[in-house]
Amino acid sequence: MDCSFKRILALAPHADDVALGAGGTVAKWIEEGKEIFHVSFSNCDKSVPEGLPKDILERELKGATEVLGLASKNSYIYKFEVRRFPEFRQDILEIMIDLREKLKPELVLMPSLKDMHQDHQAIAAEGTRAFKNISILGYELPWNIMIFSPQLFVTLSRKHLDRKVQAISCYQSQKHRRYVHEESVLGLAKTRGVQIDCDYAEAFEAIRCIL
Repeated sequence: MDCSFKRILALAPHADDVALGAGGTVAKWIEEGKEIFHVSFSNCDKSVPEGLPKDILERELKGATEVLGLASKNSYIYKFEVRRFPEFRQDILEIMIDLREKLKPELVLMPSLKDMHQDHQAIAAEGTRAFKNISILGYELPWNIMIFSPQLFVTLSRKHLDRKVQAISCYQSQKHRRYVHEESVLGLAKTRGVQIDCDYAEAFEAIRCIL
């Protein structure tokens, strides 16, 4: 699959998911002139560490998307309650359909269908329904996936990976999580690079490919 796609929609169940799963790819594609839209379905205010402002992840998201090069007008934030997405699947589906008609994306990035997190599962399931006639790639969040079989790889230069690391570092409220640490991000990118004989890469599940 080439990347002739010009309009790309990236779906994040929670604010940091796209940066974690596809941040290097997003940075690369924006650099190449592709128009990318970012949608976060929750600001996770119910799971913010004690002592921090409830809207901290929303603020951090704005910083992270700016680092990746995303235009602020292309970022959408919804406020579904974290860990309760399955209860609002129809509402989520209707938002996705509205975005599909409004933005007319050619490619959609979303969590892998094998992701175990209940919110991620809801976004992947409804995303597959809403965008079934559009190419879809599932990004990798290893801590939520027992088995991941990537069919598509995006090669990255170190500058794209550095941009990803910088974007993830905007999420200071999540710094207690091992998977946001620079060595974890670099390690996964190096491993995926080894699989296709390059320095760094991000891997995706090819859910739907329309060429």
